[in-house]
Amino acid sequence: MPSKKAPPPIYQLKITLIDIEPPIWRRIQVPGSIKMCCLHSALQVVMGWKDNHLHEFEKDGKRWGMVQLYENEELDVTEDSDARLYEVLRSEGESMIYIYDFGDYWQHEVLLEKIIPVSDVVKAPICLGGERRCPQEDVGGVSGYEEFLEVIVDPTHEEYEHYVGWVGGHFLDEFNVKTVNETLARMRWPVRHKR
Repeated sequence: MPSKKAPPPIYQLKITLIDIEPPIWRRIQVPGSIKMCCLHSALQVVMGWKDNHLHEFEKDGKRWGMVQLYENEELDVTEDSDARLYEVLRSEGESMIYIYDFGDYWQHEVLLEKIIPVSDVVKAPICLGGERRCPQEDVGGVSGYEEFLEVIVDPTHEEYEHYVGWVGGHFLDEFNVKTVNETLARMRWPVRHKR
């Protein structure tokens, strides 16, 4: 009887937004064989971004992104749909940088905390936890976000009403893992993760 191929291990990742204090972070589990483009989709959901901007992954001088969207053809970028996570992060403790929005330039450290063997195929990424709400899109990067946080808690500030209107109400700096996992569960993920 032919032996059944073991499903790919689970990668437990901690994603931390760089240069923000107190930290904004998420912990997720994904199949190690997930394509980098699908990891990008998962990171957008768990962080709270809207996927309105370009992105790329960087590790050891190598870069992965959506090549057809780059204007400079001389850039050495590998198509992120052609690479899998286990090809980029190979052992526990390794990390890479995920950049979202080349204007605001949000940098995230993606740390491989654990590689977990499994007996069944995991069909969707899952978020285990996190802290703090993600910044608003187009807020102006780290410095713009710091200014936003100062203004949004000061009703006497001249920009307060503008910012409250911009975010659609009062800004609650909270993270809801249940809502994130409901969104991840509704998304279409490849069921078979090839090695």
